[in-house]
Formats: sequence, structure tokens, C-alpha cells
Amino acid sequence: MSLLTLGSVAFDTLESPFGRRERTLGGSGVYASFAASFFTHSALIAAAGDDWLPEYSGLLRARGVDLEGLEIRANTKTSFWSGRYFANMNDRETLQYDGNVMSGDYIPIVPESYRDIEYVLLGNMSPLSGMALLDALHSPKLVVADTMDFYIRTMRDSLMTLLTRVDGLILNDSEAAFLTGIEHSDLRAAQRLLEFGPQFVVVKRGEYGAFWMTKEGEIYVVPAYPTLNVVDPTGAGDSFAGALLGCLAESRDLTPDNIKQALLYATVVASLNIEGFSLERFQFVKRAEIDERAKRFKAMLA
Repeated sequence: MSLLTLGSVAFDTLESPFGRRERTLGGSGVYASFAASFFTHSALIAAAGDDWLPEYSGLLRARGVDLEGLEIRANTKTSFWSGRYFANMNDRETLQYDGNVMSGDYIPIVPESYRDIEYVLLGNMSPLSGMALLDALHSPKLVVADTMDFYIRTMRDSLMTLLTRVDGLILNDSEAAFLTGIEHSDLRAAQRLLEFGPQFVVVKRGEYGAFWMTKEGEIYVVPAYPTLNVVDPTGAGDSFAGALLGCLAESRDLTPDNIKQALLYATVVASLNIEGFSLERFQFVKRAEIDERAKRFKAMLA
């Protein structure tokens, strides 16, 4: 089974207590599609400018990411983000963001071979781009959106419309509070989010893990993996989302056991991603290493 991800490809300039990288590979689509490829056939829809580096495409293809949907547009620039992480590695400051080719009015071009893909992840993108993609697909089985505070602030009405068209929503605890106005209870915020349209909500809670809540009141909880070597948290949430949907596409069924397994694997994959800048660590990860860390994680939880 395949997973189709709509997300950005970008250049990131990153700074953390462990160093700095200039114009390295980033973007929600990069991290999510890369993470999903450990579990299932992973296809990416995105756009880059004519400053895109071919070696970055080669890096993604080497992992098995299908790039038929990656459009290189002439006379445009690839998206760019610059940020700085503080000592606790949880808080960060955005120094610069340029949407460029993937700005709010970006309309994805969908290859014909993608139109029948049943599992879809709408990454941290404009809700208008997400709805344009859904209009081009034939009959997706599972659609999940991953949003961020930028679009909650700037495109709230469009985001609310998108939420009526998706099966699931992934966001972090601060975004859940921002979107619902409920600041003192993640569970109550999740309940409120379910009233907006999704059948389930996944709330990421940083060092406290994540939980999945359904309209029927079912709740599945996973703690964070205890990672000592946190170098760069960029893309952790995107990697979590990509691995989560990749696992669900691999299992093809939203049974409680499959959901719990997907949450556990998503947490493990995100923990591996943050152990290096950009894909410097992630690109050398093998499925066997993921399985071994998942095995250790299960033993911890037991």
C-alpha cells in the first residue's frame, strides 16, 4: 500500500547548542515522506525552485521516495526557513521564513499515477493546497492533516473547511490549545477538535509523548522515547506523522493494535531523526535499527 504526502521541500538554516548548518535539506514533505518510506511505498508532491540541488533529489530517491510529484519551477526560489533552538531544545525562534514557490496559493500538480493512492498525509502546508490535492484524488481511504500555528493564525477559515474533509488531524499541544482556545487540558482540546470534523485527533506533547483520541472516546497513549542525544529537533513532528501514516498504510487497518503499533513506531522514528542535523543521521537509518529500538521501547513500556 502507498502513502501520498503533500508537503514542502526547503532549505533550512539551523542553529542549536550543538552547532549550525547553512541551507541544509528540510521541509515537512522531506521529513514525512522519508520517514514513511521505512514502512511503505512513499510518494511526495511538492514544488522547488530552480535553485534546488539535484543531490537532494538523489538523497530522497536513495531512500526509496517516489519523486514523480516533485515539480521544479523555473524563475522561482525553493522555500526557506531559518531558526534557532534554545538550551532546553524544546523552544525555538524562527528567524526567517520565505514560502517562495510553496506559498499559500500553491496548487499541486498531481501525476496520474498518484490519483488512486488511498492513504494521504497533508503535511504542514496551506489548507488551500491540501483541498486542491483532495479535489484531484479519486477515492482516498484515509486522509490525515498535519497543521501548524502559522496556518491557524493566517488561514483559519480555510483550515476549518479542510477539517471537514479529513479523517484525522495531527498537531502539537500548543497548536491544539491555540485552535480551540482550551489551554489547560489537552484532552478537552482534543474533544473540541473532534467537533470540527475529523474522526480522530493525534496530539503531540513533546517530552510527554502523544495520544490518539477518537470520536467514540477511545484513547491510545504513547510516551516519548528517552533520547539522550538530541541534536536538532527540526522535522521531528513531520517524521512522526510520516512514520505514523506509513505504518497504518502498511497494516491497512485501523484496529486498536495497529494504531498502538503505529504510534510506537512513529515515536521511535522521530527519536532517530533528532539525533542529527537535517538528514545527517536519518539517511543512514535502516529498518532493522528501527525495529530494534522499537523492541527496546516495548520492553521499557512492559
